[in-house]
Amino acid sequence: MIGLVRRDLTLALRAGGGAGLALVFFLTFVTLTALGVGPRADVLAPVAPGILWLGAVLACLLSLDRLFALDAEDGTLDLLLTAPLPAEGTAAAKAAAHWLTTGAPLTVAAPVLAPLLFLPGPAVPWLVASLALGTPALSMIGTFGAALTVGLKRGSLLLSLLVLPLCIPTLVFGADVVRRAAAGLDPSTPLALLGAVTLAALAGLPFAAAAALRINLR
Repeated sequence: MIGLVRRDLTLALRAGGGAGLALVFFLTFVTLTALGVGPRADVLAPVAPGILWLGAVLACLLSLDRLFALDAEDGTLDLLLTAPLPAEGTAAAKAAAHWLTTGAPLTVAAPVLAPLLFLPGPAVPWLVASLALGTPALSMIGTFGAALTVGLKRGSLLLSLLVLPLCIPTLVFGADVVRRAAAGLDPSTPLALLGAVTLAALAGLPFAAAAALRINLR
């Protein structure tokens, strides 16, 4: 499983996508939002948590269509599903590699971009904590969606339509953590709910993704 994660990381870095593409999109999204609204703290600060989290969710969607598609085209996915590693382990490894190339860089970059939206300083650590806790769920949900559409041609749009509704709880609780912290309130409740969503995704979706792979590749 570690070898599969290492392989996917190497392929993502060689292809020039993954981390770089997600970071560029995240930076562009936040910067254009700040420029479009204008440098007004009274307008940007209240919506900064939602903007930052929405940018992270959309950035995580960019490379989902390549999670299984390239391996399916060259026959690698068939070999992976017949290897000693269970299909659930393959799905979990794909999600881990996606998080390392997308979710982790976004978590690191978010505090740098937060001042553009006038996010209060005390809320920045909670922004990092919420992204670190919530982005693994986004990667696992995206892996499940990619497994559902792996056998379809031009399934990128369908993938986005399938994944976005499933990301709503993570988006809502993650943004609420930052919003409460910015307002000086206790963010522990939405943070706990965000953690519960992530644990549920990590516990159940590898099995759902494995079942989808087996069905689509019969």
